Amino acid sequence: MLCSAMWNLLKKGQIVANPESIIVLYGGVGSEREVSLVSGESIGKALAVNFEVELLRLDAEALPDSINAQRSIVFPALHGAFGEDGRLQALLEAAGIEYCGSDSVASKLCMAKDLTKTIARNLGIGVPEAMVFDGTDAPLADAVIATLGTSLVIKPTDQGSSVGLYFTEHRSALGVTLSQIHSGNWLIEQRIHGRELTVGVLKGAAMGVVEIVSASGVYDYTAKYTAGSTEYRYPAELESELEARIKAQAEALFDACGCRDFARIDFLLDGSQLYFLEVNTLPGLTATSLLPKSASCMGFNFESLARELVTPAIERFAAREIKEFGE
Repeated sequence: MLCSAMWNLLKKGQIVANPESIIVLYGGVGSEREVSLVSGESIGKALAVNFEVELLRLDAEALPDSINAQRSIVFPALHGAFGEDGRLQALLEAAGIEYCGSDSVASKLCMAKDLTKTIARNLGIGVPEAMVFDGTDAPLADAVIATLGTSLVIKPTDQGSSVGLYFTEHRSALGVTLSQIHSGNWLIEQRIHGRELTVGVLKGAAMGVVEIVSASGVYDYTAKYTAGSTEYRYPAELESELEARIKAQAEALFDACGCRDFARIDFLLDGSQLYFLEVNTLPGLTATSLLPKSASCMGFNFESLARELVTPAIERFAAREIKEFGE
């Protein structure tokens, strides 16, 4: 507990317990750079309604020297490599910079789709049957089909925005796809033909469930980023018991994966059977992205959601400053 003298100093402004600005890091050099540029500009504009904001575009896998840990916090708006895989977060931690979103350990874990599926299984949450492989040693199509069948999804274990996503329905297509993979870590899983659902989690609490209805039947990169190609229903039309189950599973996964602040968790629903797909620790952050759609079900507009997304990091910054003053 703070003593009265310290509270007086706080009131007089002699202890700066809140950051002077929020620095939005966006861009990067990975395959999701263009998506990140849009997210960064959008979340920066929303944050600017309530805070001093500086946009810093990253064009290399390095932390800018200009960030002052005693004056600013960081909002990482990078997707995929060096943004969502824990490497940026590790650099921020080493530099003593407070930032929004999950820490380096949880970010790295959630980027590995196979590892999060193992956690889901341990929680008793359904996941599609799957196998992983190294791109330098892709399995034979017949071996895959013998284990998983012919209707399959193939994707990198550590990419987002549906980068490198393939669907195959017969042996010849699977063989061609596998022959084109020569590097990276990959996941092959049984394709579940069901309803695509996602739910945002804010400070550990699930928000509204969003249903994604792609005109093509496949929610791939084109469906995500081509206007008019996908319909979004939020809140999704679900029985109350099923909705509660989805939210409970999202919260359990958020907690078990060690996430903090916010995340978005994706599922497939086949009849009454729910299947976990992945945890997105830094989901899309435009006003029309899925996380804001989920939050809108709880009464948040994009600007009020942006404020909620940064509040925990501001609190961590303030707690650190007060602690250091008292030592």
